[in-house]
Amino acid sequence: MTMGGRAFAIDDLSPHVHTRRDWKALPPRRAARVIRAAPDRIVVHHTETANSKDTSLAHAYALSRSIQRFHLRRGWDDTGQQLTISRGGHVMEGRNRSLAAIRAGRHVVGAQAKGHNEHTIGIENEGDYSRSRVPGRLWSSLVDTCAWLCDEYRLDPFHAIVGHRDLVTTDCPGDVLYGRLPELRAQVAEALNGDVLLRARAWRSG
Repeated sequence: MTMGGRAFAIDDLSPHVHTRRDWKALPPRRAARVIRAAPDRIVVHHTETANSKDTSLAHAYALSRSIQRFHLRRGWDDTGQQLTISRGGHVMEGRNRSLAAIRAGRHVVGAQAKGHNEHTIGIENEGDYSRSRVPGRLWSSLVDTCAWLCDEYRLDPFHAIVGHRDLVTTDCPGDVLYGRLPELRAQVAEALNGDVLLRARAWRSG
């Protein structure tokens, strides 16, 4: 089935997420803490790195390794954010135990929004969006990923999706990406509503 130009399974909004094993993550200093309470905010970040033209999966894996090394050098236990999206639209698991926790409706406490890590889940988007446009592949994956998280955690996208700067003093996720958050919320809501309709139709025809 296709909704808004993106393929969805009738009962599953999840994008393909490349695991830590896929991108060859280093072992964390300690296992991430998993709590039962679901997050109530999805925090959109940008990496503030070069706007690479390399959209390959190999580049996406290298990006995740680079982010992890940077965060470990800062003295953190592991990658700070739970998910990362490359400019090529590849979605990677970030902090250890994140993917399993999401699928179980639980929350891995990260290190991506100081003072708000207990109740937020972070998506790091490759690039610097202070002035540059957001690549189409990254944007589509961000919509899919936010729809999946809203579905898993039963969140209202209009309330849940925020920018990093909404929580702490920072320029992140850049003026361009931040300015598109209303559009992101609307597209995620459309995807969720479309999935509900598809499920209802499948149930009636089953």
